Amino acid sequence: MADQTYNGWTNYETWLVNLWMDNEHGSQEFFREQAKEIYDDAQAKPHLTREEVARHRFADWLKEHHEENMPGLPGVYGDLLGGALSSVNWDEIARHYIDAIVEEESNA
Repeated sequence: MADQTYNGWTNYETWLVNLWMDNEHGSQEFFREQAKEIYDDAQAKPHLTREEVARHRFADWLKEHHEENMPGLPGVYGDLLGGALSSVNWDEIARHYIDAIVEEESNA
């Protein structure tokens, strides 16, 4: 099987979504605030750390957010966009944000 990684991310789709999320200050702050809110509300569970709980919840939130905001395109274009979004590794992007929050808090 061919290597699908792209610029250190699982695949091109994951890299691209993260790039757009981080590309402008307003967007970056919006997603960071959502991640921080989810992290602050997260509590460890049996066999899961607080960070893991937050990461899973934020990944689910990211997927839902992007699916809800996806434009309704007809035909092949909608299918291609849906296919691309289904290839995104939401957990990897969530880990990126949650790890940054944990690091920031440990340096405070």
